[in-house]
Amino acid sequence: MSDTTSADALFRQRAARVIPGGMWGHLNAARLPAGYPQFFRRGDGSTLWDVDGRRYIDFMCAWGPNYLGYRHPEIEAAAASQAAEGDCLNGPGEALVELAELFTSMIPAADWVQFQKNGTDATTTCLTIARAATGRKKVLVARGAYHGAVPWCSPSVLGVTAEDRANLVTYEFNDPESVRLAAEAAKGDIAAIVVSAFKHDFGKDQQLPLPEFARLLREICDREGAALVIDEVRAGLRLNLGGSWEDLGVRPDLSGWSKAIANGYPLAAVTGADWLRGAAAQVFVTGSFWCGAVAMAAGIATLKVARRDDVVAHLERLGTRLRDGLDLQAEKAGLRLRQSGPVQMPLVMFEDDPDFHKGEVFCLAMLEQGIYFHPKHNMFLCAAHTEADIDRAVAASEIAFAALDPST
Repeated sequence: MSDTTSADALFRQRAARVIPGGMWGHLNAARLPAGYPQFFRRGDGSTLWDVDGRRYIDFMCAWGPNYLGYRHPEIEAAAASQAAEGDCLNGPGEALVELAELFTSMIPAADWVQFQKNGTDATTTCLTIARAATGRKKVLVARGAYHGAVPWCSPSVLGVTAEDRANLVTYEFNDPESVRLAAEAAKGDIAAIVVSAFKHDFGKDQQLPLPEFARLLREICDREGAALVIDEVRAGLRLNLGGSWEDLGVRPDLSGWSKAIANGYPLAAVTGADWLRGAAAQVFVTGSFWCGAVAMAAGIATLKVARRDDVVAHLERLGTRLRDGLDLQAEKAGLRLRQSGPVQMPLVMFEDDPDFHKGEVFCLAMLEQGIYFHPKHNMFLCAAHTEADIDRAVAASEIAFAALDPST
């Protein structure tokens, strides 16, 4: 079947007629090199099948939500049981309370929790609560960070006015001096400092937070009476079940969660400290589907499995195996590889590759061997990945590295 008559191509053509921009609006995925599939038929464990029947070991994990494995039996059973009773009702189901109790018992910084549907819901609600509690406007954010797809934080300026971002003050991630300057510029009107669990800007080396950077954010918030907000949407449950900065000894006042917390079912959460409880109770934030019980039942099951199976340790062990294996194969091929950030969320790039040409050639060669990598975005490991999956990816990389010219 040729590229123009594949099932994937036909779905793209149909989408272009009824969806503005066709597949260009789909997670920016259409901007991947030609050869990447856009439409998928099914997933199971760590494996995906596209609409043309091609099979891949998936290292994007649905861009993060696949945390325990596609169609994890315990999660699917919990969701199906709740679906048989009801999902979107006049109010929440019993699962709301159980999930809230479980979430706050797992997260040391969480005295309370509210639930939403998307990561953008959670991060925006965090800002709303912080402003309501402090009566202030200014929010410090890292330059280039992604916190959602609404005007205050969208990476695009199309349809966005200057007023939408008038109260944002930027700093550089892991740069204490830039934070001090931003805090001084907004002094007396700081509602919150928002920070990603680690720096994961698109197409750039990832950075884990430096301890002195994390402590400075906490100190400024304490001094100014502002809320420290950690965006856990991408990293939550992958680095530490209690919160990504627990190992640094720095706890937030508010955190926004999504992606992994219900293993693919649409769910987001805001957790907060007691001093923000009153504001959280008073602000008006809601959504037609925010109380959906099926996703909450899936969330309960996900959190229980994550804790029981020590998923974080599993992800770290396999992530280290992948990173070490890729480094070894790249060295054998005479290539200079750049891997950065936490091993649970790998980013694989090349030295001397400003236009990502090497990365794209490498990832397409991996794709041809049934390994789904991304050339610019951080990837994800899930609990369903096995040592055999990792070893197969490393073996495929030997062939993929051979497709590159070390001298270029």
